[in-house]
Amino acid sequence: MGKENPSLQDGETDKEGSAKAVRGPGRRLHGAIAHKLGMAILSGQYQPGDTLSGEVAFAEELEVSRSAYREAIQVLTAKGLVESRPKAGTRVLPRNRWNLLDPEVLAWAFAGEPDVQFVRDLFELRAIVEPAAARLAAQRRDKDDLKIMKDALAAMRRHTLATEAGRAADRDFHNAILNATRNDALLVLTASIGAAVNWTTQYKQRARALPRNPIPDHVRVYDAIAAGDPVAAAEAMGVLVDLALEDTASAMGN
Repeated sequence: MGKENPSLQDGETDKEGSAKAVRGPGRRLHGAIAHKLGMAILSGQYQPGDTLSGEVAFAEELEVSRSAYREAIQVLTAKGLVESRPKAGTRVLPRNRWNLLDPEVLAWAFAGEPDVQFVRDLFELRAIVEPAAARLAAQRRDKDDLKIMKDALAAMRRHTLATEAGRAADRDFHNAILNATRNDALLVLTASIGAAVNWTTQYKQRARALPRNPIPDHVRVYDAIAAGDPVAAAEAMGVLVDLALEDTASAMGN
C-alpha cells in the first residue's frame, strides 16, 4: 500500500492526468481523489456499468492510503456516480442516477469538454426556473434584495465577465433573484443555478471573447424587478437565458 502523497490536492492534472501532479488550495486528500475520479467518470473515461479497479490497486496507482481512496468513493457514492458492493467492487451507475445539479459534479463536467446535450439540458432548466423566479422576485423583493442585485451589476460592469470577480458578481445577481422569491423550494436550486451560470460563462470564453456584452440583458431584468413588473421581469429573464444559450452554442460550434 502506498503512502499518502501530500502533493495530491484538488485542482488540475498534468497533461498525462497524473494524480501526483494535481494541485490546489488545501483540500483534504480524499477530495482530490474524488475530483480525479469524478472528472474521469464525467468525461466518459469510465462508462456506466464499468467496474473501477480494486481498492488496493487504485491506492497503489495513486500513491495514497486505502482509507483516503475509500473516503473518495463515499463522496462519489453520495453524488450518485458509483455504488460499491462487497465482492462485486465499485461500479459506475447509469447517468440518470447521477446528481448532475451538484455544484461539484457540474465542475467536473466542465473541467473537460462538456457533453453538448448536457449543456443544452442546463439551459432548458434555467429557461424553466429563472423566468418564473424573476416573476416572483418582482412581486416579493424588498430594498435589500434590490441593493444586492444593483451592487452585483456594478461589480459585473467593473470587472467584466472575463474575470472570476465578474463571474462571482454574476452568480450573486442570479442568487439574489432566487432569494427574492421567498420560496424555500426554489432556494434549494440556488447553488446549482449559480454553478451552471458560472461554468457556462467560463466555457463560452475558452476559445474567444464573449460575442457580445450580456450585462444590458441583466440590467433589463433588474429594471423590471425593481419596477415590480412580474410579466416584464419574466420576459426579460427569458430573453437573457435564450441569448446566453445562443452565445454558448456559438462557442461550441453548433
